[in-house]
Amino acid sequence: MALYILLSTLTDDGRKTVKSKPERIKEVNKEIEGMGAKVLGQYAVLGMYDFINIVEAPGNETMAKISVALGARGTVQMMTLPAIAIDDFIKTLKK
Repeated sequence: MALYILLSTLTDDGRKTVKSKPERIKEVNKEIEGMGAKVLGQYAVLGMYDFINIVEAPGNETMAKISVALGARGTVQMMTLPAIAIDDFIKTLKK
């Protein structure tokens, strides 16, 4: 399984949803799992993004499906970054 970092920013509609129903955040995590990935960690942050999620998925195709499905709702804008564990990165450089 591959790791991905999801950086997300709520739209105005998304902020309204989270304010009135904060548990919606956890419901979306279950939806992500239903699409074949798993949320390993999730953080609310201050600054340019509202949330950072660490997600494990079979590959880019699964993450593309998730990004499009969630983004199409109009409540969140996402940037998806593939991540490489440092030990794996070092091994790759030594090859």
